[in-house]
This record gives sequence, structure tokens and C-alpha cells, in this order.
Amino acid sequence: MGAAMRRIHVGNALSAFGLGFTVPYLYVYVAQVRGLGSVTAGLVLAVFAVAALIVLPFAGRAIVRRGPLPVLLVALVTAALGALSLGLSASAATVLLSAAALGAGQAVMQPALATMIVDCSTAETRSRAFAMQFFLQNLGLGLGGLIGGHLVDTSSPASFTLLFAIEAAMFLVLVAVMATVRTPHAPRVAEVPGQSAGGSWKQLLGNRAMVQLCVLGFVLFFACYGQFESGLSAYGVEAAGISTSALGTALAANTLMIVVAQFAVLKFVERRKRSRVIAAVGLIWAVAWAVAGYAGLGHGSQAMATAAFISTYALFGLGEAMLSPTLAPLVADLAPTGMAGQYNSAFALVKQLALAIGPAVGGPLGASLHAPYIVVFLLFSLGITVLAVRLGRQLTDVQNQPALARSRVVTKGGAPADAVAVAEA
Repeated sequence: MGAAMRRIHVGNALSAFGLGFTVPYLYVYVAQVRGLGSVTAGLVLAVFAVAALIVLPFAGRAIVRRGPLPVLLVALVTAALGALSLGLSASAATVLLSAAALGAGQAVMQPALATMIVDCSTAETRSRAFAMQFFLQNLGLGLGGLIGGHLVDTSSPASFTLLFAIEAAMFLVLVAVMATVRTPHAPRVAEVPGQSAGGSWKQLLGNRAMVQLCVLGFVLFFACYGQFESGLSAYGVEAAGISTSALGTALAANTLMIVVAQFAVLKFVERRKRSRVIAAVGLIWAVAWAVAGYAGLGHGSQAMATAAFISTYALFGLGEAMLSPTLAPLVADLAPTGMAGQYNSAFALVKQLALAIGPAVGGPLGASLHAPYIVVFLLFSLGITVLAVRLGRQLTDVQNQPALARSRVVTKGGAPADAVAVAEA
């Protein structure tokens, strides 16, 4: 990694660490600590999603025209102000406005950082760069949540103000770190012949492979990430009788699986077609939903049900570790020159849409209709496999398996492939 990539990864870790301090405790803070009730707390979570959906289309255009770094710095300052204001807010109106600022800033960080990773990496190093990003994000969220959990006291609003102040400080530290980053110059939309900001969305929608990837991404995020803290947790508590401590253990198992498996699966993923890796994730998640079905609908002991439920979250983590070096690099490889910011923002928009709809659908279904909930999302997981196979037909050989480009370069370098094999042996 170069100096720029190291700073970008530090930035990812710091932003995730700051978010980990507050995200798990937002509902409790608004509903109980500030005494604003469950309706306002639910609206706060909805505002996060709505703010992201509003700003992301504009963020993509701004990244393409101005570059990712200026957009990222504005997003970080906005998020810092939102976090600090949220920690000081006592009324519903100020809480919702603060949440909108924090949600908008947080949403724009994702495509801006992703575009900086694209600018500082090559096709050969991109998978590892995004795998490192995902690893550090989960590590930061886990550590932030763990430390934050020991600092909060529901009887003391000041303890929550401290958490939000720490989150704001992390964003401002990140501003200082990222301001020193010098990324390689990447073409912007004004510099690319035949490109215009007005026609960028039309061009993206005309890219059949990207459209199919967005559809696949929606199903992925809807059927997995959109269920973690809504439908699946409600199903675990209501159908499987999982305690809150066991639910926390399940979430920890998910994070632990990602941290442990991320680099173990990386070499496996890099040598295989991306479409087949995503298809395999669909099958793994189908098994995860079947295990969840056993936890809630089987007739085993409570200990077996708890173990099965924790295993479900661990299996989801394995799939996530396989996706992190696959999805984001594929988005970058599908983007024309100078358009990575637009494509990253479009994919982030799809993700936010899935994360907004997923809990709204999965929450009530998981809490009351237990068997249909499992069947529906098991079928969604199998649908991931089908969509991945279809996507593979739209990709070029190198887009689907970047390792082919490296092998072709070696062969064209003058040494016969057999000689290279003998030398490696």
C-alpha cells in the first residue's frame, strides 16, 4: 500500500469507530433517555435512510465533477455537526434535523471513500484494498460499540452527549487525516470527451451489466443486511425464544467471522469468477436461513435453538467476507473512465434503498409470520444465485475474473507460460 491508501484505510477505521459509538444506542437514546417515545425514535432511523436517498444522486455528480476528496471533507464536517447536535438535542424537531445531517454526511462518505480507493489502486490490487476496507470497518464498528456500551448510562443524558461528542471528534480527526491525502489524478467528467454530468445517469442506465448488478445488490442487501437488526432479530426473540444476551452474541459471532475469515477467503475469491463467488454466497445464505428455520420452528432444546441462531449470523458473516472483495471492485471495473464516483454513488443508493425497505418488510413478518418469513428469505437467497449466474453472462472475461489479465500480462512478457510454470515450481 502507498501512503495515500494507508491514510484512506485509517479514515475508514476512524469513521467506523465513531459510528460504532452511537448507532447501536440511537433508539434507546431518543425513546428513553430524551423521553421522546418510540415513534420519534423510529422516525430518526427512517430519517437516516431518507437523507441518504436524497443526497446520494447529487453526491455522485459532485464526485465526478469535483473529485472524491472535497466531497468527503464536506460530508465529514456535516456528519460531525449532526453528531454533536444530536447529542445536545432535547426536542423532536432538533433530533430529527440532527439525524438528517448525520445521515446525509454518513451516506456520502461511502462512495467518496470507495472512489478514492479506486483512484489509489489497480485492477490487480483492488480486491485486496476493498477487503481491507471491509475488515477495518467491521473492526471499528465492533470496538466502538464495545467501548460505547461501557460508557453509556440510560439514567444520564450526559453520558450519551459524551458518546456523540466522541463520534463528532472522530469525524474531525478524519478531516485532518484525509486532508493530507494525495491521490493520483483521475479524469473528471469535464475532462472525458463525450461525457457530461447531465447524461451520466442515462449512460449508467444504459449499461446492462451495471443495471443487473444493481438489481442483484438490492436483493443482497435486502435479504441480509436489511434483516440483521429488524426481521431476523424479531424472529429470533419471538419464534426461537432467543434472549437479548444471545442476540448480542450472535451479532458478535457475525463480526468475529468477518474478522477471522476475511483474508482467509481472499485468495480463494481472487482465483475464481466473481459471478460464481456471488452465486456461492446465495447458497451459503440459503443454508443460513434454513438453520434459522430450525432455530425457531424445530423442536430441539433451547440450547440447540440458540446455537443454531448464532450459527445463522456466523454464516451470514462468511458470505459478507466473500462479497467485500467482489462487489465494490466489480462496480469500479464496470465504470467508464472518470465515472467511478457516479457508479459508486448509484450502488450506494441501491444499498440504502434496500436497507430502508428491508426492515419495514422483514420486521413485522419476522415477528408474527415465522414460517413464511423463513421461506421468503430462503427463496431470496436462492434468487441471489440465479441473478449472479445471469450477471456473469453480461461480464467480459476480465471483468468476471481479473486474475486472467495478470496471467495474460505474464504470457505477453516474453516468457512462455510453461517456462513461467517451471520457474514458479
